[in-house]
Amino acid sequence: ASNLSKPWLSALPSPVVTSGGNVTLQCGSGQRYDRFVLTKEGGHHLTWTLDSQRHPSGQFQALFPVGPVTPSHRWTFTCYGYFRSHPQVWSGPSDPLELLVSGVSRRPSLLTQQGPVLAPGETLTLQCHSDVTYDRFTLSKEGAQDRPQRPAQQPQAGLSQANFLLGPVSSSHGGRYRCYGGHSLSSEWSAPSDPLDILVSGQLPVTPSLSVQPGPTVSSGENMTLLCQSYWMDTFLLCKEGAADPPLRLRAEYRAPWYQAEFSMRAVTPALGGTYRCYGSHSSSPYLLSQPSAPLDLGTWGQAEWVTHTGDLGTSPRLPGSVSPSGTGQGLGD
Repeated sequence: ASNLSKPWLSALPSPVVTSGGNVTLQCGSGQRYDRFVLTKEGGHHLTWTLDSQRHPSGQFQALFPVGPVTPSHRWTFTCYGYFRSHPQVWSGPSDPLELLVSGVSRRPSLLTQQGPVLAPGETLTLQCHSDVTYDRFTLSKEGAQDRPQRPAQQPQAGLSQANFLLGPVSSSHGGRYRCYGGHSLSSEWSAPSDPLDILVSGQLPVTPSLSVQPGPTVSSGENMTLLCQSYWMDTFLLCKEGAADPPLRLRAEYRAPWYQAEFSMRAVTPALGGTYRCYGSHSSSPYLLSQPSAPLDLGTWGQAEWVTHTGDLGTSPRLPGSVSPSGTGQGLGD
């Protein structure tokens, strides 16, 4: 090694590769190396060398195609840079990068105890579990290179699970997560869990307002609209307290002077009871949300009518149920 600055190494589009698939490894540096060297660790120590290319960002890099990737052994890589004038003097090694080889065995489930929207400072724990007795689990976050691993616990026969403690929450925890199960005698991981989006509130200096239309009293079976309004936001989310479902998401519409979204609920029923809040976000950072609106309580089912009010509702009942918007509400990335 030398005192030349070490390059960085990342995988495009992701360090998670389907068994038999291909991936591109990107080795780069702010230093103007003429060439980059990629080495593969393990029983077969392989080396590739490519000329450096200047990226529009001003960085220098080389793109190494790798594949097909199979789970027969570990795929761990390191890269180095050097100057053509001194080919025997290499930079320090990049941080090692291990690919995760994903197979077809049954996908585990990923859930959070806290709900999908968290405030800064809260503790975030994600639990990966399966009715396949996996020996270990790993957690991946879209766009991130590191993947924590945990040995599986078996709470009862035929079940396996692992908890990933990620908090206290900051803006960097917002994102889309998946988990995988693995067996100790194989380097192949399972198919990915369904994605879980973690949203962090209080990241934008805006507090939307949430109101109900046509008014504070809605008869059973009538339609009802929850209206979320704020200064400039391009997306609004509606969350129900205590619900495990992802928030409803609508594009904002401009109705001077506000940006707003109307979450329509058809045929009001008791299942819609509960406490709601709305948040704003920008599509450029979809996992970072505004401050929450004041809570709106739809928890009182009276004589065939809804009585709604806003205010401090920390003790309001948490009722099950979900909302179906009439608009184009959908999950992130769909």
